[in-house]
Amino acid sequence: MTARQPSAARVAALVGPYTAGKTSLLEALLFAAGALPRKGSVAAGTSLGDAAPEARSRQMTIEPNIAGCRFLDDPWVFLDCPGSVELAQEALAALMVADIAIVVAEPDPARAVVLAPLLKFLDARRIPHLLFVNKLDRTDIRMRDLLAVLQQVSDRPLVLREVPIRDGETVTGYVDLVSERAYRWRENAASDLIGMPTELQPRESEARQQLLETIADFDDALLEQLLEDSVPGPADIYAQLRKDLAGDLIVPVFFGSAEHGNGVMRLWKALRHETPQPAETATRLGLAAGDTLSATVFKTLHQPHTGKLSIARLWQGSIAENAQFGSRRLAGLYRLQGAAVERAGEATAGDVVAFGRLDDIATGMQLDADGNGMPVADWPVPAAPVHAVALTPTDRKDEVKLTAALARLRDEDPSLVIDQTDNQLLLRGQGEIHLKLAIDKLQQRFNVGARTGLPFTAYRETIRHGAHQHARFKRQSGGHGQFADIKIDIAPLPRGTGYSFVNRIVGGAIPKNFIPALDEGVQDSLQRGPLGFPVIDVMVTLTDGQFHSVDSSDQAFRTAGSIAMSEGLPECAPVLLEPIQAVSFTVPNEYTAKVHAIVSARRGQILGMAAREGWPGWDQIDCYMPEAEMRDLAVELRSATMGVGGFTSCFDHLQELAGKLADRVVEDRRRALAA
Repeated sequence: MTARQPSAARVAALVGPYTAGKTSLLEALLFAAGALPRKGSVAAGTSLGDAAPEARSRQMTIEPNIAGCRFLDDPWVFLDCPGSVELAQEALAALMVADIAIVVAEPDPARAVVLAPLLKFLDARRIPHLLFVNKLDRTDIRMRDLLAVLQQVSDRPLVLREVPIRDGETVTGYVDLVSERAYRWRENAASDLIGMPTELQPRESEARQQLLETIADFDDALLEQLLEDSVPGPADIYAQLRKDLAGDLIVPVFFGSAEHGNGVMRLWKALRHETPQPAETATRLGLAAGDTLSATVFKTLHQPHTGKLSIARLWQGSIAENAQFGSRRLAGLYRLQGAAVERAGEATAGDVVAFGRLDDIATGMQLDADGNGMPVADWPVPAAPVHAVALTPTDRKDEVKLTAALARLRDEDPSLVIDQTDNQLLLRGQGEIHLKLAIDKLQQRFNVGARTGLPFTAYRETIRHGAHQHARFKRQSGGHGQFADIKIDIAPLPRGTGYSFVNRIVGGAIPKNFIPALDEGVQDSLQRGPLGFPVIDVMVTLTDGQFHSVDSSDQAFRTAGSIAMSEGLPECAPVLLEPIQAVSFTVPNEYTAKVHAIVSARRGQILGMAAREGWPGWDQIDCYMPEAEMRDLAVELRSATMGVGGFTSCFDHLQELAGKLADRVVEDRRRALAA
């Protein structure tokens, strides 16, 4: 018999909700493969992954942990992805280059809903994935009940591959439903083969029949065998399972305990025999076959010593360190193993490597042999930001340094948005944790200190009625003086019209060359109205005036325009306008009532509700909400919906604000301006 040839490196992404145990499972997989002398601990801060100070201090994955190993001569690369919903873009990017996704879940039916967005993404991209139910060493949850709940959030049929052997509430092993062999778990070691427990035989037969019937739906020959009561052999079943997994037709389900190493070797065997090869994944992604280099950049890092690193998956071809990369020489070729960055002599198809200093290449680009990058057409678009902080440098001299560091942060994490508006520098992202991590990185990785504050709400003011105003500016200080005399009419305009200036001077009462300066003076005063905010929807009409042939100047008329508006606007019944956002919530319908309560408590107005298209059991709630009420909306919504509720928002209109709320806003503004 010909020996099995080692495959090209395959990539498995570990994904799932925060606290599911993905990093612990990575440790267990590496330890079982002999790549680690001992398993590390997330709690103790000794794991291979999550080595960054920001990750260790929070005991959470903040960006993909990359680790390679060999299992029975086959090379593997694991991408342990963040589970926080605020860092979802990191996981989605890693999934775009994975041959298979290992979805790690907890044995809690109440938390099944948190898997829904992830499973939707995997099915939409037809990414093969299996489910590993972690922490199943002690539980009274029956697998069939858990599977029934999990099936509600999966569009693909879940196929149970094993049934647990129990001793009371303790799970001690499993029965493989294809080979029909029973095994007893051993702590961080290979399982022992045991006899099939007699009391488990009916349940095993039932579960095995369900497995066969599910995969027979995708193969006519297998269906015929079942109809004829002919039992297919294990080799045929395994072949069909592999085929169905590669086509994203089914989701195999395994279980175990990463902490104790239970079920890990069984997971390894499934990965080895059933994970698609890199060439199959390239075909799924629509990449043209060939011998020239092709790679996808899925992560960007800026390191103190190596500079910019573009982490990529190679699909075909090969490249050596210091090779000519198109018109430029490759600055470096590296492999990543946890926090370690090591030089790589060469990389071939399937490998995950980091290219040094490709300054013009961004995450989500496809690289060719000439070093050119083209955006991947269906790359996941970052979700719109839902939280923001205002930034100021700790030291004013660091303003340029802060801007440069923010650009690098944005390069590393495309879901961050930097926005300069209303004289404030805003950092926008997916939540409070997301932005705190970004601030920590500014300090620890880029050595830039920044103070944070609440963003200003974009209040505006307008006027309810008009006024006629006369202003004269006259100053004599020896030599040429300053003189300008104007009469203007101030009038309100319909909401959203903006600003309008009309010159109705006739007979040369004011020379035309002074009019633009006068207009500028009027607009200067509109930057801060009587209530302290920019004034909008105003028309100013110049009706008359006087000038002096010697003392009049552009500056004099600009000053006169500003005086006229400063004196006239308070007489026009100024009114405060607050921005109103159009907000669209998407939540499982069991949380719809909570969203209604949140909207009401934040002065919102429900506009309508409908079933979310393509998401059975989910609702979409549309409403209006004042911008001032949205500062911590994402935090409250996620707290009320187990992290799965989301929303999008955009500016819709300005609305008058009066009463105590308006008085408080104006007083706060006055204090802020005084400070």
